[in-house]
Amino acid sequence: MKIFRLLSVLLDYPSDEFLASLRESAGKSSFAFVESLDEADAFSAVELQTIASFVTTLLDADPMALQGAYVQNFDLTAEHSLHLTHHIFGEEKSRGPALIDLGEFYRSYGLKADEKELPDYLPVILEFVSTLWLDEARVFLADVAKVLKMLADNLEKSDSMYAPLIRIIEKQGSLARLAA
Repeated sequence: MKIFRLLSVLLDYPSDEFLASLRESAGKSSFAFVESLDEADAFSAVELQTIASFVTTLLDADPMALQGAYVQNFDLTAEHSLHLTHHIFGEEKSRGPALIDLGEFYRSYGLKADEKELPDYLPVILEFVSTLWLDEARVFLADVAKVLKMLADNLEKSDSMYAPLIRIIEKQGSLARLAA
């Protein structure tokens, strides 16, 4: 699902190349662009508008300031780490087997691991989720919903612009639990 792929790249480092590509893809209407990526109608109109507003904010921001804010949000604040197992294990040795298991799980679906990133990095997780059917994606996200909630709570406490995106992803996992 392309909408999860979009969320994946929106939560990754906002490089100049990415911003240029996003500007070209979004064109004149961020909402129309975002809405076109939700082929399964998985997201509400409010969620799509939130994502579109985030896209507009990225495109209107000074790239250097945006990149600095990203580093401050995610690289310099442990409570905001996009490496989800960090929130469960910290830097304990038991984190290693969890990372190996997650990588093996991706491979069982035929997904080749990105050698540059750990498999628990949220953009990598969302890249994987984008290859699944909606119900499968929601079940997978339900497995990490508690960590997503913690991450969203932490980002909201610091008024991070990324908090609404994490909250939307968390809700997708919550929908799987409601359907069960």
